Amino acid sequence: MTIDTATAQQQVLDAADALFYERGVQAVGMDAIRTASGVSLKRLYQLFPSKDHLIEAYLHKRDLQWKSMLAEHVEAETGPRERILAVFDFLDDWFQEKSFRGCAFINSFGELGTVSPAVAAMARKHKAGFRDALAELSEAAGAKDPQRLADYLILLSEGAITTSVFTESAAPATRAREAAELLMAAQLPA
Repeated sequence: MTIDTATAQQQVLDAADALFYERGVQAVGMDAIRTASGVSLKRLYQLFPSKDHLIEAYLHKRDLQWKSMLAEHVEAETGPRERILAVFDFLDDWFQEKSFRGCAFINSFGELGTVSPAVAAMARKHKAGFRDALAELSEAAGAKDPQRLADYLILLSEGAITTSVFTESAAPATRAREAAELLMAAQLPA
């Protein structure tokens, strides 16, 4: 039975997402993607002419998912201070997921950033987008210097993500949230 292009593409992306995130992009071959997706190798290469194309599609999918999940957490809060703290609550929830393996962009950059300009650019764009979101939240909260507060918050967030992977604990999100509260007390109007 032949499946339509959109379904086949989704099956391949879902398989790539699960395997790349769990094992790393270099450790997973196209045969493993084919097996996990149930899409023939010929069809897989029609959809994604190379593994590089598939990695880029995977990162694009991850970027959209991540932004959506973060926005959902932030938008659930009404106050500007609470919206900033919701970022760390989001991280806490994410760190507690059984499948949590850290940031897909940091992981992919670590594997391919020096040899794949596309992966490096996508990782940088993702991180810049996260920082921009933090700057917008900081500005909405009335920060004295929204850009500086965003710089602090991104360091806390990224440090929490990395530390959580190594410690296999969600506790870094809590500590980062506490540090964010201290920074907000210094940077936001009373």
